Amino acid sequence: MSSRNVIIFGPTGAVGSAAARTASQVGANVTLAMRNIQKPIPGLSDADEKTGNFARVHADLTIPDTVHEAVRQSQATHAFVYLALGTSDNMKATITALKSAGIELVVFLSSFTVRGDIPAIRPSDIIAYMHAQVELNLREVFGQDNFVSIRPGSFASNILQYYKRGFQKGHVEIFSPNAMLDHIVPENIGCVSGTVLATGPQDDQRTIYLYGPEMLSQLEAAKIAGGVLGIDLKIDERDAQSAYKMFTEEQGMPPPLAEYLIQQFGKRLPKGAHTVLGTPIDKQELGNVEKYSGKRATTFKEWVEDHKSEFLS
Repeated sequence: MSSRNVIIFGPTGAVGSAAARTASQVGANVTLAMRNIQKPIPGLSDADEKTGNFARVHADLTIPDTVHEAVRQSQATHAFVYLALGTSDNMKATITALKSAGIELVVFLSSFTVRGDIPAIRPSDIIAYMHAQVELNLREVFGQDNFVSIRPGSFASNILQYYKRGFQKGHVEIFSPNAMLDHIVPENIGCVSGTVLATGPQDDQRTIYLYGPEMLSQLEAAKIAGGVLGIDLKIDERDAQSAYKMFTEEQGMPPPLAEYLIQQFGKRLPKGAHTVLGTPIDKQELGNVEKYSGKRATTFKEWVEDHKSEFLS
């Protein structure tokens, strides 16, 4: 059992909260670093927080001074962080603050799109590029052996984000319904992240790709969700123009990100290609959730069953 002090930035999110709970379960002392220290932590009741080994501290990943102070107060040696938008230096000052305050190992929530020669990733590959720049800064400040990149696939929760209104109306319109996704459950990502944070890397592994246990098209996933919710669901296909409007106007995405997602979803791939949104994956990586967390990966159907109220509220 570990008694190490760890700090988790962003514990109010599904991944961060699961990472916090898991790290605590394996014996770490957990500091919850957040902009609003009054905000509830999903899955962590007030009673559990009071009786467990948790503490709260104010911090904002876009303000390095607050990060330094949060780490100093927590006396943490290991930190979980995510991509914080809004920094002009790809989080380099924040990463430097982590290091100078005493952090020895960083677990970074990256993206499955980061592959190959990281410095060669182009700005046009916007998701991969943004995460890659943070990884490069981590490498420069901490060294290759002192950070772990968690690179998950396509979140199961995206279907809720994109199509919640459609499920409530009984009519879902999907752009590129045959696009194949792995639908990894955010809580599974957090479980692996919290385990690595509290116990350290396994087998000197510094890059961990995580995927859901099964590949499903968007159409298949929508049908599964409709069945779980008991909805007689009508499903139609969106065109690219309608999808762009959904991403930018309904989801509030920046136009370049919306254009990138439409390009990725719309890729036409060879039959039988094993990819997530056009990014090739190793089939062996589909078992990494269980390998690193010791728990079977949650299926998409199970995730929908656990989140029924969020679809319909």
